Amino acid sequence: MNMEPVISVRGEALLEVEPEIAIVNVIIQARDRDRQTVLSRLTSRNQQVTSVIKGYGEAVEKVESGPASIRPDIISKKAGERVSAYVGRASSQVTVRDFTVLGELVANLSDGDLVTVTGPSWALRPDSAVYRDARLAAARDAQVRAREYAQAFGGSISGLIEAADAGLLSAPGSSTTYVGRASGRTLGFAGGESQAELDFEPAKQTVSAQVEARFALTVQEN
Repeated sequence: MNMEPVISVRGEALLEVEPEIAIVNVIIQARDRDRQTVLSRLTSRNQQVTSVIKGYGEAVEKVESGPASIRPDIISKKAGERVSAYVGRASSQVTVRDFTVLGELVANLSDGDLVTVTGPSWALRPDSAVYRDARLAAARDAQVRAREYAQAFGGSISGLIEAADAGLLSAPGSSTTYVGRASGRTLGFAGGESQAELDFEPAKQTVSAQVEARFALTVQEN
């Protein structure tokens, strides 16, 4: 029984692109012996931070609130349940689309009392077209490899038999389509003193993709 020869290849792509968004994390704190005073300060400082963020309009893509807490600070275990003070904490995550305002925004946010700003961290949006571009580039690479192998064996590819995300053909159940990696240095700023405007250089994002494919090989007979 004659079986048509098959060429199996893995196509790969590695794209380096500019980030689409920057993430800035903000933590607000308050401390006092009176629980209600802590809550009042925390609320006021949160409103101030929110006001600063809203002042940048559409330059900010979204703001997401994180966990908030007010907890008693116990003096020591020997003192039983004696509370020395209450500590309040609230957090939020700011997604910025306009990098030209990023340095000013971080400086203004960190200018508040007991406000800690961390960031920026650079990223692509989850639905970024870059991921699709990487997959298609990997598919084109698979075709090129298959043609080169076919030529080396004195033939040509006559059609696609099967294609799948990397790992599905060689090891069922373990697929890897692409991996996006965000790079760049993250800085922390504690509030309390006026900050000069900061200058951030966006860090390139690396997106990789792999695809496995099998092609039919037609060998020219002498």
